[in-house]
Amino acid sequence: MAKQWDKYFINREISWLHFNARVLQEAIDPAVPVIERIKFLGIFSNNRDEFFRVRVASLNRLAKLDKSYLDDKDDPKKILSDIFEIVAEQETVFTETYFKIKKELKKKGIFIVDEKQLSEEQGRFVKHFYQEEMRQYLFPIMLENFQKNTSIKDGSIYLAVEMTSSTKDLKDNYALIKVPQRSLSRFLILPGTENKHFIILLDDVIRYCLADIFSIFGYDTFNAYTIKITRDAELDIDEDISKSFLEKMSESLKQRKRGAPVRFVYDRDIPQKLLAKIMKKLKISADDNMRSGGRYHNFKDFMAFPEIGPKELRYPDFPPLPHKDIPENKSIIGLMKEKDIMLHYPYQSFKYIIDFLREASIDPQVTEIKMTFYRAARYSNVVNALVNAARNGKKVTVFLEIQARFDEEANIILAGKLHDEGVKIIPTIPGYKVHSKLICVKRREDDKDVFYANISTGNFNESTAKVYADDSLLTANQHIAAEVDKVFRLFETRYMPPVFNHLIVSPFHLRNWIIKRLDNEIKNKKEGKDAWVIIKLNNLVDRKIVRKLYQASNAGVKIQMIIRGICVLVPGVKGVSENIEMISIVDRFLEHSRVFVFCNNNDNGYFIGSADWMPRNLDHRIEVVTPVLDENIRKEIWDMLQIQLKDNCKARISDEKGVNRYRKTKSGKKVRSQFETYEYFKKMVKSV
Repeated sequence: MAKQWDKYFINREISWLHFNARVLQEAIDPAVPVIERIKFLGIFSNNRDEFFRVRVASLNRLAKLDKSYLDDKDDPKKILSDIFEIVAEQETVFTETYFKIKKELKKKGIFIVDEKQLSEEQGRFVKHFYQEEMRQYLFPIMLENFQKNTSIKDGSIYLAVEMTSSTKDLKDNYALIKVPQRSLSRFLILPGTENKHFIILLDDVIRYCLADIFSIFGYDTFNAYTIKITRDAELDIDEDISKSFLEKMSESLKQRKRGAPVRFVYDRDIPQKLLAKIMKKLKISADDNMRSGGRYHNFKDFMAFPEIGPKELRYPDFPPLPHKDIPENKSIIGLMKEKDIMLHYPYQSFKYIIDFLREASIDPQVTEIKMTFYRAARYSNVVNALVNAARNGKKVTVFLEIQARFDEEANIILAGKLHDEGVKIIPTIPGYKVHSKLICVKRREDDKDVFYANISTGNFNESTAKVYADDSLLTANQHIAAEVDKVFRLFETRYMPPVFNHLIVSPFHLRNWIIKRLDNEIKNKKEGKDAWVIIKLNNLVDRKIVRKLYQASNAGVKIQMIIRGICVLVPGVKGVSENIEMISIVDRFLEHSRVFVFCNNNDNGYFIGSADWMPRNLDHRIEVVTPVLDENIRKEIWDMLQIQLKDNCKARISDEKGVNRYRKTKSGKKVRSQFETYEYFKKMVKSV
C-alpha cells in the first residue's frame, strides 16, 4: 500500500515555488494596501534569491553526479528544468504586477521616476545627494582591467556602464559600478508637494550622474545596464582538526562569497558586445542559468519601501496587546509560580520575554540563566539582558547556533561579544544544529533549586517577533522546566542524552513520537472511538510521516492541517488522503508556530515546539516539543486554530485539482484569521 502512495508526493522544490506564488498573490490582491503589495514583491524576490542560493545550488551539484538509479521525478536535471519553467512564468506575473502597482501608486500621488523624468529642481537635489552622500561609496571597476570574477558580490546589483565618444576619437570603454544599497537606502525621496511624492532608485541616481564619474576620461555618452549574480551559498567546512570550529566557519563564509554562480540576470537591453565581455570576465557560459530581465533587479529592497503617503496605503496599526495574565509592574517569576502563561506574538508583546530576563538578571535568588540563540535582532535587548545578568554575578550560559543559515557571520560576532562579557558560550555540536528555542532560569528557593522555563516556537528576536506569528510558553511546572535544564546539560555533555519523560526531543524521540501518536489515532478509529488530528507547521516534507498520515486518512482519521510553506503531501485524493484537509495562510504576518493537537479518544493532547516535520528537523537537529497542560491556554490554542480553519480570505487550498486556490467556506461571513485573532485577544484584554 505504501508503494502505491509514493506517486502522491509533490517535489519539495516545486512545492516551495508554490509557496512563493502565494506570496506573489499577496502582491496581486487588491484588498492588500498598495504599499504593502510592493513590499510583498520584495519578500517574493528575497525568497527566490535564497531559493537559488541554496536549493538550486544543491540541485546543480547533484546534477553533476551519476544519479542513474533515480526515478525521473527525482532526477535533479528534470527538477531544475521544471523549476526554470515555473520561475519564468512567475517572473512574467511579477513584472506585470510591478507595473500595475506603479500605476496605482501614481493614482495615490506617489511617483517612482527615473533619471529622465526629473524636474530641474529635482535634478539639482539628486546632484547634491550624489556629491554629499553617495559619491564616497562608488568605486568603479574598469572592465578591461577586471581580473577576479569572484569580486562580483553575491546578490548585489551592478551597473554595467558603456562609455562612448560622439566624436569617435576614443575607443569605447566599459566599467562596472556596484549600487551601494547596503550603505544607503535604495530609495531617494525627492522634493515634491503635500499631495505628490517622488521617489528615485539609487540605480537611476548613478545613471543621472555618470558624466560626473567618467567624463574625466573624455567620454560624453553613457549608458548603464543592470546585472546581478547569485552564488552557491553552501558552506564547505574544512575538516582540519587543528582549527577551531569558529575558524572553519569564518573561512567557509569567505568561500561562500566566492561560490559558483547559480544565476546571472541582466538587463535585456544590454548591447550584445558588452554582455559577451561581462560573461567572459565572470566566466559565465550560455550553459549557466542566465536570464534577461528588466531595468531593475534586487526587488528585495522593496521590503523597505518608504513609508510615505496617506495611512490607508499601509496596513492598519496592530500595536502589541497587553497580556491579560501579566499586570504592569508585577514579577513575571511570581506570576509563573501561580500558573503557566503563553505569549502569542505579534498579537502580544515580546517585551515580556525581555522583562523575564531582566528580572532574572537582578533577582538575588537567581543563580543561573541558560538560553539558546538561533537568530538575534541586530540591536538586541535580549543580549543586553544576558550581559547585565553576567555583570550581576549570575552564571550565564548561551548555546549560540553558529550555523544559522545567512546569520553565521552575525552569530560569530555575537559569540565574541557575549564571551567578552563573561557569558559561557557552548560551541556548536558537529553534525547537528540546535534549533530549539529555550530559556531556563535556576533560582534558589528553600535550599533547593527551582527552574523557570520558556519554550518557544520562534526565535528570541524582538525584530522578527513583530511580524512572525509564534507561541511561547512560560512555565514553572517542574516536570517540564527541569527537563529544559536537562536539554542544556545535553548540549554541554554532547554525547550523553538524558531521559525525557515530558519533553519530546529530536533527534532522539520526535519522529517515533509522531508515528506513535498517529498510530494511536488509527487504533482508536478502528475501535470505533473518536479520532482526529490538527497539525500546524511551516513545512511538511518527511515522506515516512506523510505515508503514516495517508495510512491514518485511510483508516478514517480526520486530519486538518495548516501548512504555511512546503507540503509534499497531496490532500483530498480518494483512497489516499480523502480525510485530509490542508490550508495554507499567507497574510500580513508570517505564520511560524508549530502546534499539534491529537484527539486521543477525547483526552486531547496539545503540543507546541520548534520542529517542522522534515528529515533535517527530525534526524539532524536538536528540537524540543512540549506538552501544553494548562486548560485555559489549551482553549486559547483551540480557539486560534478554529479561527484559522475557518479563514475564507487568506487561506489557500492545494489538491490534485490544482494549487493555491483561495478557499471559500459555506459561511457567508468573511473570516480573515490574523485580523480575527487580533480582535480575539483584544476582547480578552477588555474582559479582564
